[in-house]
Amino acid sequence: GLVIDGRTLNVIFQGGLEEKFLALTKYCRSVVCCRSTPLQKSMVVKLVRRQLKVMTLSIGDGANDVSMIQAADVGIGISGQEGMQAVMASDFAISRFKHLKKLLLVHGHWCYARLAKMVIYFFYKNVSYVNLFFWYQFFCGFSGSTMIDYWQMIFFNLLFTSTPPLLFGVLDEDVSAETLLALPELYKNGQ
Repeated sequence: GLVIDGRTLNVIFQGGLEEKFLALTKYCRSVVCCRSTPLQKSMVVKLVRRQLKVMTLSIGDGANDVSMIQAADVGIGISGQEGMQAVMASDFAISRFKHLKKLLLVHGHWCYARLAKMVIYFFYKNVSYVNLFFWYQFFCGFSGSTMIDYWQMIFFNLLFTSTPPLLFGVLDEDVSAETLLALPELYKNGQ
């Protein structure tokens, strides 16, 4: 691991040593920036996003973490003693740091699975919908007449595009939460 403080980050950013800093961090499993300003925190996140072209996640619990949370692809705010500023600026909010494991491993896996199924459903719905109009044009001699009136089209789209996502979002769990927590490598399979 690498622990770096705010004064060292200041030297890195002002001295143009960003590439060397990133080369060093590639050999570390974790990098902790302590005693740094909110601007330095967001600059580190932006540097990693820009240079390494990876998805970033920032976790913070106070007002000094807001710029870092907003600079990341995914921001997680922890509600705590320092107030609710980080929670208000984040994409996800948790009450304790220990809940991060469940958020990532369980809800992250379920999100991947649900999105994959919904993309397939979206293609199926649109192919069947367009196929219906395509074959009807052969039947009516390409006259341009509509087979379904306007209100039926609206209700078809409303019913078949809103109900399944709601049901999948609430009910679909391909693997139980206990199994996902016991086997963290299942998260990789979802990707």
